[in-house]
Amino acid sequence: MVSCRPAHVDEAAIKRACRDHGHDVDTTALTLARAKAAHIKAAGAIVIGADQMLSCNGEWFDKPADIPCAREHLMRLRGQAHVLHTAVVVLREGKELWRHVARPRLWMRTFSEDFLDRYLRLEGDAILSCVGAYRLEGPGLHLFARIEGEHDAILGLPLLALLEFLRGYGVIRG
Repeated sequence: MVSCRPAHVDEAAIKRACRDHGHDVDTTALTLARAKAAHIKAAGAIVIGADQMLSCNGEWFDKPADIPCAREHLMRLRGQAHVLHTAVVVLREGKELWRHVARPRLWMRTFSEDFLDRYLRLEGDAILSCVGAYRLEGPGLHLFARIEGEHDAILGLPLLALLEFLRGYGVIRG
């Protein structure tokens, strides 16, 4: 049986602690994914936790708080390449079985401010739950000139690597 449950962890506090300890983006994303998995209590179950962070030119981006913040993020990403650090951790009874970070790279095109304003009106609050203020599975695709990496990892879960682990561990018959 498979179920999906939200893990309510203090992401901001975890990120602050990771920064204070000098952790890089990958380590921070893995720490968040592990915290989410550890938050879920399910005796004997395999628990999968995931998180995604965005870095551009050494800067870490958080989910935008509001539309003006989303606009600011997209203006800073415009014409730049950025990396999504998509982490997944698998636990059973609190013991870590596997961890993985995928690093898709995306090049945002140099779009006009008029285009950006139309995009923000079209997407509205839906992009506030996305670290890059875009949804690649929607109109956000128009923001990009080039994309490298696994599509599922861009959407938030590196499924190919996860499925390979689950087959190897015997959870899924291969």
